[in-house]
Amino acid sequence: MDIQLVALFFAPITALVALGYAAYLTKRVISENEGSDKLQEIAKAVREGAMAYLTRQFRVVFPIMGVLAIVIGFALSFEEAVLFLLGAGSSALIGFLGMWIAVKANVRTANNALKGLNPALQTAFGAGAVNGMLVVGLGLMGVSLIYMYSYFTNIEFGADAVAKHATDVLVAYGFGATLLALFMRVGGGIFTKAADVGADLVGKVEKDIPEDDPRNAAVIADNVGDNVGDCAGMAADIFESYELTVVAAMILGGSMFGLAGVVFPLLARAAATWTSILGTFFVKAKDDNEDPLKPLVRGFIVSAISAVAIFMALSVYLLNEPKAGYAAVVGILAMIALLFITKYYTGPGAQPVVEIATASKTGAGTNIISGLGLGMESTFVSTIVVVVSLLAGYSLLDFYGIALVGMGMLATTGIIMSMDTFGPIADNAQGMCEMAGLSEKAAKVTGSLDAVGNTTKALTKGFAVGSAVIAASALFVTYFEVTGLTSINAASPKVFAGMLLGGALPFLFSSRLIGAVGRAAFAVVEEVRRQFREIPGIMEGTAKPDYGKTVDIVTAAAQKELVIPAAIVLLMPIAVGLLGAEALGGFLASSVVTGSMMGFFMCNTGGAWDNAKKFVEDGNFGGKGSDTHKAAVVGDTVGDPLKDTAGPAINPMMKIIQMVALLIAPLIIIVVGL
Repeated sequence: MDIQLVALFFAPITALVALGYAAYLTKRVISENEGSDKLQEIAKAVREGAMAYLTRQFRVVFPIMGVLAIVIGFALSFEEAVLFLLGAGSSALIGFLGMWIAVKANVRTANNALKGLNPALQTAFGAGAVNGMLVVGLGLMGVSLIYMYSYFTNIEFGADAVAKHATDVLVAYGFGATLLALFMRVGGGIFTKAADVGADLVGKVEKDIPEDDPRNAAVIADNVGDNVGDCAGMAADIFESYELTVVAAMILGGSMFGLAGVVFPLLARAAATWTSILGTFFVKAKDDNEDPLKPLVRGFIVSAISAVAIFMALSVYLLNEPKAGYAAVVGILAMIALLFITKYYTGPGAQPVVEIATASKTGAGTNIISGLGLGMESTFVSTIVVVVSLLAGYSLLDFYGIALVGMGMLATTGIIMSMDTFGPIADNAQGMCEMAGLSEKAAKVTGSLDAVGNTTKALTKGFAVGSAVIAASALFVTYFEVTGLTSINAASPKVFAGMLLGGALPFLFSSRLIGAVGRAAFAVVEEVRRQFREIPGIMEGTAKPDYGKTVDIVTAAAQKELVIPAAIVLLMPIAVGLLGAEALGGFLASSVVTGSMMGFFMCNTGGAWDNAKKFVEDGNFGGKGSDTHKAAVVGDTVGDPLKDTAGPAINPMMKIIQMVALLIAPLIIIVVGL
């Protein structure tokens, strides 16, 4: 049978299987008991806050996407405008459904903790796997349907016409997915960290009460933030990385191998979906005493090894070029290396984390100095991995090899996203357990899950940054393919100006987000203080705080601060494009360089500060309430907007400017020239 026809139907069928598996897991999770009335009351507050936030965000974002679609329709084509909206809609659906299952699973995980480790683990990871299957299923479905459309409308003109049409329209689809992901990342990041910082500064530092104490008016907003930032935002972010690496690989593969080069990424991605499904079956705790991280690692290893075997088989039998498989394997190995580096610099009890905790003994200043130094070191080490993987991919198959490295890094997306969503679900469950006053056994189970969840969240942030850098790099070399450029002359004043602007953009973008968190957190702190001061009986537990007020504050702040950072990212490449295609190329290159450094630095530094605080809270150096603990909380507070707002938002930022450049490149060449 013609391999192109196999790809035509195998990919969408696989996508349907992944979505069907997600539906099955959803039904299994929802069938679990929500527990006591107290648990259900807490869960309802978190669920309503999360949905209210996301609904309000969509009201802000959707009109903007509609206006952009009209612009794309007039400037490019109606077809590309439709696909832009389809990509945005897919990304929005991923974020919404991922958060929906998370806020359904958190209370069920807390209640199942009363039964033991495995029931709670299965619920939390099962809901996480729903998110993972949604990302790979909808991602694969979108790309495969676009490919089918291109095949049936262009096959009469030959295979090259199919390849060209598919890759042209996929750019618009990827742009829609990327832009929506930016909105989700920015809004969710501002919400979650404003609530978290506000809750910590008043609760832990001023009132000396536990993290999830129900007397804190910001505690529900904090739990809502875990979902809108780490579930909705992360799902949309990884979804568009997942899409863009396919887009880049199909464009570059078509120029090197013809239609077979376009089909290879599609089949490889479909096959990797099956390996992610396989990996989920190995995530089961052997007993209540097993470290919950071990089942997660087992599932990941099974998925990764299976993906290696399939990539190699496809490269030999489809392309007759084993180097394609080697390039994908390089991506898998690079991803594993980044996970280990992230774990070393941010993992609980790791030497750098203990070093930061030790520095906290002499105050917040030394805590911050130590964290900054180690974060900078981690950035260099992470960059070495990216550099080696890029050079290895290029040495194997030139620019196509680089795109395939990105494909490999995202081969285990299904299982990685499952692990990521597991984190906020476990975090919420632990908080609900404390607020509802569940048994010591349940607290022990949710505590162990939360500790592992903190690790998986940190690991997946490293994965997200690394995959974003590779995806942006693949799109950068695709820009050369589209414009016909072979090099960039850095000695040209226009090119050098573009490079300077590209290097400065991540700083301006990050400053807007960090400032937004600071402004929103200030409002939360003032509100929590006001409630402690004006509502009698809160500290005694005889009166309930007004949780809804703090949720409203951070929701409004997130929407208010949403548009300007996105506008900056959209308009900057267009403005630099007026200097010519080569200057825009310099802008793209330097933005990836600076953006990747800042992404690694902010995520790793913030993660290390977070776990240094937790190390002290575990009873080291005086434990909770000590001066060392208060210093560590300050460090964690500084790191929060870095690791959960600005750092993750750098990922879609790097990719959006590449997508804008690909869309406007033909116009730039016509109007301005190279």
